[in-house]
Amino acid sequence: MKLYDFPPAPNPRRVNIFVAEKGIEIERVMVDFPAGEHRSDAYQLKNPACDVPMLETDEGIYISQIRGVTRYLEEVYPDIPLLGRNPTEKGLVEMWEHMAFINGILAVAEVFRNTGKGFVDRAVVGPHNYSQSSELAERGAARVANFFEDFNQQLASNEYVAGDGYSMADITTLVTCDFAKWIKTEIPKECEHLRRWYEKVSARPAVVDNP
Repeated sequence: MKLYDFPPAPNPRRVNIFVAEKGIEIERVMVDFPAGEHRSDAYQLKNPACDVPMLETDEGIYISQIRGVTRYLEEVYPDIPLLGRNPTEKGLVEMWEHMAFINGILAVAEVFRNTGKGFVDRAVVGPHNYSQSSELAERGAARVANFFEDFNQQLASNEYVAGDGYSMADITTLVTCDFAKWIKTEIPKECEHLRRWYEKVSARPAVVDNP
């Protein structure tokens, strides 16, 4: 297997932490994202979404999108389950991981890509060009604030995001909190439960090794 990677970006980091938590050894292929390699004809033939990360299986099948990559790896390497240990957990992990992505990662991205000078006409990742919108950036900032409050409330009565076990939901939530720093936003001091959880999961070796 090969993992097409660009470690500084939040989405590849989600998979890199997942892989490290499971102890999977996998070959990396670095994609020159700043140079636009992900939009080249050669890369687009493998991945029409033009994003990273992307997994190439031993059979030569290309899988992109975080859920596709992590689902495949979870099935191939079931030890140390990170997508849930039983039907209930699997449903809860899927639910909370999706909410962390929709209300967290994408909210930060609304601000980041709609305000960054390098993203003029590239406000959305992918093969198509979209112009920046100040209204979307403003909305994204409000959504990030709500994300912190909502997940603080969830962690008030749960050790981890989806319950009592560390999972992919924690990985996406953690990466969101760090991605928010790219737009100069930190976890508010009043979100004590989220801050307590953040300090704990940030100390995990898989996270430390994938800053």
